[in-house]
Amino acid sequence: MTAVQTSAEQSGVTTGQDQYPAGAQVVVRDEEWLVRSSMPTEDDGTRIEVVGVSEFVRDQEAVFFSGLDRIELLDPRETALVMDDSPNYRRSRLFLEAVLRRTALPQSERRLALADSFLMDPLPYQRRPAELALSGANLRPRLLIADVVGLGKTLEIGLTLAELIRRGRGERILVVTPQHVLEQFQHELWTRFAIPLVRLDSVGIERIQREIPAGRNPFTSFKRVIVSIDTLKNTDQYQHHLEQIRWDAVVIDESHNLINRGSLRNQLARTLAPRTDALILASATPHNGDAKSFAELIGLLDPVAIRDPESYRAADIEHLFIRRTKISPEVREQMKGQWADRGPSHSVHCPATPAEEKIFEELAAVWLPGEGGTSVSSVPLFPYTLLKSFLSSHAALRATVSARIKTLEKKDDPQGTAAELAALHRLAELAADLTEADSAKFAALVGQLREEIGVGPGSDERVVVFSERVQTLEWLADVLPAALGFKGRAARDCVRIMHGGLSDEQQMACVEEFGLADTPVRVLVTGDVASEGVNLHRQCHQLVHYDVPWSLIRIEQRNGRIDRYGQARPPEFRALILTSEVEGAKDDTVVAERLLEREDQAHRSLGTAEAVTGLYRAEAEEKSLIQDLLRGRTVDEPLDARRAGADGEDTGLDDFLADFFGPVGEEAPPADPTEGAGSTPLSDTDSSGGRDATSPVLPRLFDSTAHFLDDALREVYPDARERLDLDRDQQSGLLSFRPPTELVHRLKALPSDYLREQRLRERMLVTFNRRLAEHSLQRARESSTSSWPEISLLTDLHPVVEWLTDKVLVGMGRQEAPMITANVAEPIYLVQGVYSNKLGRPTVVKWMGVTWRKASREGLVDDDMVSLLRRCGVGPTMANKRRYRDPAPLREALPDVLDTAEAFLNTHRDAWDEPLREPIEQYKRRLGTWRQPTLAGERTKERLADLADSLLTTGRPLLRVLAVLVPDPDRGDGDEGPPVVSLTAPAASPSRF
Repeated sequence: MTAVQTSAEQSGVTTGQDQYPAGAQVVVRDEEWLVRSSMPTEDDGTRIEVVGVSEFVRDQEAVFFSGLDRIELLDPRETALVMDDSPNYRRSRLFLEAVLRRTALPQSERRLALADSFLMDPLPYQRRPAELALSGANLRPRLLIADVVGLGKTLEIGLTLAELIRRGRGERILVVTPQHVLEQFQHELWTRFAIPLVRLDSVGIERIQREIPAGRNPFTSFKRVIVSIDTLKNTDQYQHHLEQIRWDAVVIDESHNLINRGSLRNQLARTLAPRTDALILASATPHNGDAKSFAELIGLLDPVAIRDPESYRAADIEHLFIRRTKISPEVREQMKGQWADRGPSHSVHCPATPAEEKIFEELAAVWLPGEGGTSVSSVPLFPYTLLKSFLSSHAALRATVSARIKTLEKKDDPQGTAAELAALHRLAELAADLTEADSAKFAALVGQLREEIGVGPGSDERVVVFSERVQTLEWLADVLPAALGFKGRAARDCVRIMHGGLSDEQQMACVEEFGLADTPVRVLVTGDVASEGVNLHRQCHQLVHYDVPWSLIRIEQRNGRIDRYGQARPPEFRALILTSEVEGAKDDTVVAERLLEREDQAHRSLGTAEAVTGLYRAEAEEKSLIQDLLRGRTVDEPLDARRAGADGEDTGLDDFLADFFGPVGEEAPPADPTEGAGSTPLSDTDSSGGRDATSPVLPRLFDSTAHFLDDALREVYPDARERLDLDRDQQSGLLSFRPPTELVHRLKALPSDYLREQRLRERMLVTFNRRLAEHSLQRARESSTSSWPEISLLTDLHPVVEWLTDKVLVGMGRQEAPMITANVAEPIYLVQGVYSNKLGRPTVVKWMGVTWRKASREGLVDDDMVSLLRRCGVGPTMANKRRYRDPAPLREALPDVLDTAEAFLNTHRDAWDEPLREPIEQYKRRLGTWRQPTLAGERTKERLADLADSLLTTGRPLLRVLAVLVPDPDRGDGDEGPPVVSLTAPAASPSRF
């Protein structure tokens, strides 16, 4: 507590008229609105997103600009003090809690607030990206999450976005992913974090174009969007729309595809990067081995992080980059029991059939002759294209031969191509009549599926079969069902095919169907479109490489589809290895089998295979390997040479970029002594939902969100059983109710498939019981109709919780504050104080108890309102005697109370602001040493300097009177009971809140 006798007029601080923090109430066009977020614009003042409070506009969303509308921020000195006649002062306690919940955490708060409240296991390594993003090490929340395949990057992204939302920095979110993982990503963010994203795939875009006026920017109609990178990069219209929008957070998945300067993906990234505050890039293979290209990717996050794009080290970007592997110490220790260890990669030898041996003979004699021989083809790489096609299937070989014949026949030099054309026609004849009966690999595949894995009628076993060639996939999908013993309708339904030629809707449908336990699909035959980002491990732990890619990276990516976080059974991998007795034949033992062994070795010793070759790109690895084969080298020679030093000793990865593929970010930051206090592991959650993990970061009056929601329902809907058809299962904690119109309006942001399939506009099933929510999610995966769970977990971000919080807030009249009889010796005013920066974001948030003693002209402040309320006996068991008190004397003191509060804030402002100021000043010093020879570079430097300045606290604090604690008039000095509270103690050190 601190004594203050100075007025606000003596502070010399100017008023920031355009500061409208989230949670504040404003009057626009004679209606009351609740501020959701605010952001300055160049021409129209402050842009304010609001939701209606007064009756005529209740629950309507709107956007106003202070330069176009008169926006009246309610004067706290005009606060009306009202009595609360609700039982146990429930209305007042709910109102105070709602204000706490709706007020954004200040930017200086670095600790995680919500990590324990979501549907995810409490794994500290998955929290560290969010901790890094909020650490202040970078000017803005920007980072590259480069964890290897399978560690849970989507969960890490979801937690980071949730923390940004709680800080008021996640209202407008854009997620950009490959088209085949749109629904998967959308599904994870909603079911795990209650973050809804509107999906703008091809179908979604068509629907939106029907709903909004022609020419309207679709990104202004939806605040949180997920869209395919292919949709955005190929449409000039969307490029124009994106240039008109500023985002709070942008996520770009598989961001290694952004590297090539001049590509459409790169242009898209360059459009988005300067138009967002937070930027999260994710990739398990984040660069191509070229220092300059990787520097360009990092430059999207922070243009001044790397001074010389051709010479830098991992330490230069450690504030922007985090990478772990499965064998990283923190991952290995925390994942015990969460992720089954992978089994070995089995090579299944398939001796070539007589028909296949003839093709091997032709390839060895004509196309790929041994030392001293000459290939019939004038294109050195083409014979290996032929070989790879044949090693895939006779169907792929026929397609490759046919395409080459057509190409050569179009040339003007028939004599120069005559020999090659003749050789191609001989191959075409050899492959023309081949069927599955002539395929050694096919026979082995059927044997492995039926006898070793157990796929067949009456079995639940599933397997994913990979091939590089579309023709092979189509042929397998056609002949496999009958070979596995499926008949009739079962034969049509047991196999699904997926490749890049399918639409995004078709690809997502394949992934969803394969992940649902109750669907008849048993085999997914897929190309490498499924090797990046797709979860195939839900119902499957078996993978077969029908043909093996000539790249360690691609093998690892394929294996990572079933070897990933959440896999309950040891993943098993098989590769079909076609062998030949023909002398000089380059069968699968020459390349494929050796690569399988090297990938397995790298995975177990290094945790990843991508740095083994030093090429970091699947395409580059394959091209280099073929070049080595043309020079007469084996697969192992360049790999062994790569690891051998000048003296023949193993020196490990010694290239310039090796540091970036080592243990970057592996050392956890020093633990915050308060971090995790009160945390509740998922396995220990009370099944009744009666308690939850209350974070020490969040000031709370209620001990759980569940208790807050219970009391809010009783207050807002005392007749909820009739009006909402509310049903509550006390044993399981399940709530079932019919959503009212204003809640249905909010649900439009939820995934459309989810709304339709679960009929949420008619009835909602929600719970605080995480075990029940997890069980519902698992049951959905076992369904044949939908992967969306019927029961959703209520988190602080859930639309139901936000809706009730807002209902509580508007329960108080315009600029009203309740009077609460409590164990106090004199009136104590509860005051909220918020400092903001030029962007309208809170930098300091204080919750105070303030007393003004008129006789001595003395003001006292306690800056821990939550603790004060507990000492004063404000809680669910306090009695409300409904004694009405004359508010006039209390109102007379309001100006002095507010002056006291503001003077107190000004006294401590610099100390509270220091954690925010120091990182900004460090960044400005680094910016000062950054030299750019171009005009564009200098403009970027000026823009970043202005941005740094805009993050600092500015102007006077926004003050709001929340309530007044008044003494009990019936209590005498000698009465028994808890001691009354008086603000007379010496000054306390500033609290974190």
